[in-house]
Amino acid sequence: MMNRREALSRVAIIMGGTVLGAEAFLSGCKTASTGISFSASDISFLDEVAETILPATNTPGAKEAKVGEFMKVMVTDCYEAKDQTIFMDGIKKLDEASKKANGKTFMESDAKQRHELLVSLDKEAKEYQKAAKPEDPKHYFTMMKELTLTGFFTSEVGATKALRYVAVPGKFEGSVPYTKGEKAWATS
Repeated sequence: MMNRREALSRVAIIMGGTVLGAEAFLSGCKTASTGISFSASDISFLDEVAETILPATNTPGAKEAKVGEFMKVMVTDCYEAKDQTIFMDGIKKLDEASKKANGKTFMESDAKQRHELLVSLDKEAKEYQKAAKPEDPKHYFTMMKELTLTGFFTSEVGATKALRYVAVPGKFEGSVPYTKGEKAWATS
């Protein structure tokens, strides 16, 4: 079975190496000294955000992969203090954006409202990143989205149920035909 470190490395390569904290994860995380902590409600909130990004369909969603818990570990153990602050403030900002858009918190909103809110935040984050200088921090929603994708596709659930997985791959085949609609490979 592919280990989480190898899977994260592959996801980072696929995403152009832009996963925040990926380098720290690959080289070994150092516990941050900011003292931030996530409550159980924060983790539930992040699970719902992740599930809105990657909902359960004919495959499990992000919540089943426990992506909220993954985000907590990555942010507390691998992010620098400034990025931890942006992420934690982002939880509050996302909830405030929900109250402004829907008149209720993200957790109180229905699936359609959550989806529409995250689509608008994704657009906002892309505009922010276009205008940002290289030294500027990432938008909080970009961090959440990247951690959702990384956490899901490096989890056992994501690698074995959403992707094609072969525990012991066979011989190397450099050119494998792809049929539209097939799952991507989790192993090579």
